[in-house]
Amino acid sequence: MTSILETARQWAEHDPDPATRAEVESLVEAQDEETLRTLFAGPLSFGTAGLRGTIGPGESQMNRAVVIRTTAGLMDVLKKQVDVPRVVVGCDARHGSAAFHRDVADVVAAAGGHALVLPPQNPTPLTAFTVRELGADAGVMVTASHNPPQDNGYKVYLGGRVVEGDGQGVQIVPPFDSEIAAAIAAAPPADQVPRDAANGPGKVEEVDTRERYLSRIQERAGEGPRDLRITLTPMHGVGGDLALNALEAVGFTEVELVAEQAQPDPDFPTVTFPNPEEPGALDCAFAAAQETRSDIILALDPDADRCAVAIPTESGWRQLTGDETGALLGDYLARDGGVLANSVVSSRFLGRIAQARGAQWRTTLTGFKRIARTPNLTFGYEEAIGYCCDPEAVADKDGISAAVTVACLAAELKSAGKNLQDRLDELAAELGTHKTKPLTFRFDDITQIAPTLEQILQSPPESLAGSPVLRASDMSKGYQGLEPTPGLVLETEANDRVIIRPSGTEPKLKCYLEVVREGDVDWVGAEERLDRIAVELKRELGL
Repeated sequence: MTSILETARQWAEHDPDPATRAEVESLVEAQDEETLRTLFAGPLSFGTAGLRGTIGPGESQMNRAVVIRTTAGLMDVLKKQVDVPRVVVGCDARHGSAAFHRDVADVVAAAGGHALVLPPQNPTPLTAFTVRELGADAGVMVTASHNPPQDNGYKVYLGGRVVEGDGQGVQIVPPFDSEIAAAIAAAPPADQVPRDAANGPGKVEEVDTRERYLSRIQERAGEGPRDLRITLTPMHGVGGDLALNALEAVGFTEVELVAEQAQPDPDFPTVTFPNPEEPGALDCAFAAAQETRSDIILALDPDADRCAVAIPTESGWRQLTGDETGALLGDYLARDGGVLANSVVSSRFLGRIAQARGAQWRTTLTGFKRIARTPNLTFGYEEAIGYCCDPEAVADKDGISAAVTVACLAAELKSAGKNLQDRLDELAAELGTHKTKPLTFRFDDITQIAPTLEQILQSPPESLAGSPVLRASDMSKGYQGLEPTPGLVLETEANDRVIIRPSGTEPKLKCYLEVVREGDVDWVGAEERLDRIAVELKRELGL
């Protein structure tokens, strides 16, 4: 059996990056086996979300060697279907992204492919758009979205001649993930993967689709009121310029960027965690919006595939939940019917809206790799502030087009003397008050998760917040026609719903609570009921 020191020596010998090679060599020289076991705990797992991990040396982290071998594996799979694969390559502004971006392009070209290279520091939605716009066979986006600053990742889309129909330009799904993972495992050491793009059989071509992307957004927005004062933050990410240009292109002239967060900065210095959903993440935006007396805050995450919305109230700024924004957008975009879709853990409010507007409603398991594959999709969303407002152009969540669409809706409402909260109240009066709340329970050990789920499934609570529990459904046996997945659903006589599912990678259970109140609009009562269910659920879980 190869020792950890020998494994590390062999890796360093084939690492093309002098910096990470030197780190490993130093650890080997110091015989720091404990640290080396962390760096070589097995290959970074490639799944439907691609790769994501901490930047650093070794097979278990994100580095140039891992990116090079991953791209070699991807090209091996693509070339079995297409002689000269056309691959879009994009990256954000995270640590390591520029180097990974170059390596992906070089490996694609050296393997006989055609690398269509976007400018560095571009949003994820632009990469997804370009795959469809140029009819590319695949797309690679180097990003870790809203992860901490020490992380980076590698996201894959398929299109062109590799997939058909609704899978065009969408993130990979099985069996492509396992095929690519197997090809990565079979790839040669990183320094033996050809990277001489200039003398290889393929080519590298620089492409810039930003103007086409903006034209598409402008075309979709059409004409309408544009009197709206907007505070916009890209959260130290790469979406600021493109989002600002998009808003201006459709006619918004009063857009103020949050100065402290306007430029890309991979360290995200003004936030603890670069996720607009996290407490405190919008503090800079709140302060800026208060000063400019804005009508709305639009906050992108660092790669601009998600968008948070906040509105002024008498007591300060309130951030809308993902389900609230999803309901507003679904209602706005379903004026002519169509197909609306959201993930099963998102609110059922979208279903009520679809029925009332003569549209169809579909639910999927979590992830836009599934939502975006909904046939004839008009609009799709998931509660984690991800929205797909133009599926024909971007078959993924797109924070920039969502920001523009929300702004157009808010401006229309303002011209009629209303705001987004007024519209939520109108929808609640028409279709019932729907209120949702996420809840996370952490455990000491991931092995505690399955027994806890099984216990609740076998002995579900008799009631929640005074309403009898009618059904306890095991999602691993399929739920409402969906693919089997770990988790369970509790439904009460009062139409409350609780979905409990394991994280999959961490020792925690994620819970999604929803209450529905018919009759008079009662947000406060709905919130109180959610809090009561949360307390009872915690007791049931023994936490």
